[in-house]
Amino acid sequence: MGTAAGVFSGLFGVGGGTVIVPLLIFWFGYGERLATGTSLAAIVIIALLAAALQGGAYGNVQVVKGLLLSIPAVGGVVAGTALQQRLPQRAISLLFAVLLVIVAMELIIR
Repeated sequence: MGTAAGVFSGLFGVGGGTVIVPLLIFWFGYGERLATGTSLAAIVIIALLAAALQGGAYGNVQVVKGLLLSIPAVGGVVAGTALQQRLPQRAISLLFAVLLVIVAMELIIR
């Protein structure tokens, strides 16, 4: 699971939400909240290394834009975490599934 998350992180810039969370839920029986928190802890190291490699080795990182993206993301994380704690776990699963389907459809259509 960790290797798959690392490969997807390096290849597509994803890993935690699209790989680790579903696998923690399906393979290890984690609840959505525990899977999300565990994934976020793991993705810190994965994202730092991936960003360093993408930037240092290949020049694919715009640091200033990345920092600018992170500013509103902090507020989003606080709001999203607060909302997640108030929703039933089944609702979280369904919302996550809908998000993945929408993103998949968008990628196929483009």
